[in-house]
Amino acid sequence: MSERKYFGTDGVRGRVGDFPITPDFAVKLGWAAGTVFAASGNRRVLMGKDTRVSGYMLESALEAGLLAAGVSVEFLGPMPTPAIAYLTRNFHAAAGIVISASHNPYPDNGIKFFSDQGNKLPDSVELEIERLLDEPIECVESELLGRASRIHDAPGRYVEFCKSVFPGDLTLTGMKIVVDCAHGATYHIAPNVLTELGATIWEIGTEPNGVNINKDCGATHLDALQKKVRETKADLGFALDGDGDRIMLVTSSGRIVDGDDIIYLLARKAQQDGQLQGGVVGTLMSNFALEKFFSDSSIPFVRAKVGDRYVMEELVKRDWRLGGENSGHIINRQYHSTGDGIIAGLQVLAGMQREQKSLDEMLAGFVKFPQSLINVRFSGDTDPLQADNVKAVVEEVESALGDNGRVLLRKSGTEPLLRVMVEGKEAGIVKAYAQQIASEVEAASS
Repeated sequence: MSERKYFGTDGVRGRVGDFPITPDFAVKLGWAAGTVFAASGNRRVLMGKDTRVSGYMLESALEAGLLAAGVSVEFLGPMPTPAIAYLTRNFHAAAGIVISASHNPYPDNGIKFFSDQGNKLPDSVELEIERLLDEPIECVESELLGRASRIHDAPGRYVEFCKSVFPGDLTLTGMKIVVDCAHGATYHIAPNVLTELGATIWEIGTEPNGVNINKDCGATHLDALQKKVRETKADLGFALDGDGDRIMLVTSSGRIVDGDDIIYLLARKAQQDGQLQGGVVGTLMSNFALEKFFSDSSIPFVRAKVGDRYVMEELVKRDWRLGGENSGHIINRQYHSTGDGIIAGLQVLAGMQREQKSLDEMLAGFVKFPQSLINVRFSGDTDPLQADNVKAVVEEVESALGDNGRVLLRKSGTEPLLRVMVEGKEAGIVKAYAQQIASEVEAASS
């Protein structure tokens, strides 16, 4: 496959004002993408964004490029990433465009695309867009220019979709939930979904001002949620990230429930109900306890590279339904074509209500293995993974851990760092093994 020049694993992303997150590049990207989409004969595109102040600028720039390519744009306003995927499919649009940098702070932003089926764009489409980015803009004739309009009932449509995946014979009546929307794109969605299903809620992170997205709140900063759950004596806390595609939970006792915990709950329930359809896809970072549970439960399990794009690729290849990352990206193809924090949270809530158990009780049988992660910097002209001393110590540690742990050495995709990760049953031993390997990596890099 050709090397990408602009697209990363999740669209184009960076600091606002620095290439490629600039107005002129966004115009060009809108034109290039619009030209590719228009070739299908469908000249309708939906566009939404999170709550960053830079979204207005990028939205306008993309609009200009799309209209110049003869594509009409329908604005959704601030909406979760999975909502844009759903509405793109629901409105039979050629594509959906999301302006968001997910869990990053507000100075960053990004642009990503969904296909007409609500999936990430195929590689061939992204590469064709990249080819056109190196060509001059050619505006269509005036009578063929696209038009812009707004879908005013988009939030309500998505609230109804989320509610529709919750079992009709259940209700959240009597359940007390703290919901943290990270001052992001779910601020006007998640509280309504939970309230309309009957829950009593307390809100935090629902007052976006353009620059407070993900700031000390949401799925990446759980202290405020833990504090609020304790103060209100809530049944659980429900934390989403800035664009709503990942979720973390907090139990009534304050335990943090990450993506591995959620995958455990959903897989166990799906197996009990005969709804699993094959196995489960995790990533290289999924906790070893998850792998052990699946092995003991005769559930097939495979690890993909880190990134929800790669999880989805494995699910599609195997025609499985359930997968996710420990960071809280949860994909269930039974309900949606992409990861969705609200829907994953509703599945957990449905399981709690069905079994009439607290979240702590639901997780009582699942204890994650201690994990130690050390980042080691190395010079760009060396490859520590090929060093004999590194191979030897990894083999030694793996032999010592046996079936009760694992070692993972992974290069960073953005900087000269080697991530050394060791998992096992005893935290002290795991930490010592990780340091032992990291020391050999440093020696091989000097």
